[in-house]
Amino acid sequence: MGTKAKELVGLNVDELITELNKAYADEWLAYYQYWIAAKTLTGRGSIMLAKELERIAEEELEHAEELAERILMLGGKPLVTPKAWFEETNCGYSEPPEDQEGVIRMVIEAEQCAIEVYERLAKKTLQGDPITYELMLHILEEELEHEDTFENLI
Repeated sequence: MGTKAKELVGLNVDELITELNKAYADEWLAYYQYWIAAKTLTGRGSIMLAKELERIAEEELEHAEELAERILMLGGKPLVTPKAWFEETNCGYSEPPEDQEGVIRMVIEAEQCAIEVYERLAKKTLQGDPITYELMLHILEEELEHEDTFENLI
């Protein structure tokens, strides 16, 4: 991280990296949770739901990539093992249910947790780190859209 970049961050960078890594873990787990749910869904209408899960899973993976880039910019290192993701996650991981309504409810719960995480991080970085703040707003906006998408399916 460059000298001016360090001056721009008015927060404890190590603490911020820790929190970003927790969000990074959440995104990897959400990606896999949605992806595997899409692959294992059965029943009437499952193809449409699976396509939506796959689309949103790709966005969760994109969030993980964006978070990793920011962690690296801040001089940190993204969590490198799935074991670490499980240890550091904010939102946890739930094995996808077999029924479609259960999957939708699981995703809504995961999205609501993500919304809380990114809202908290946005508030934390508002005054102390404009770059991370903008990233948190971007991801928060997409998580809000995901919640809305799945709530409309119930």
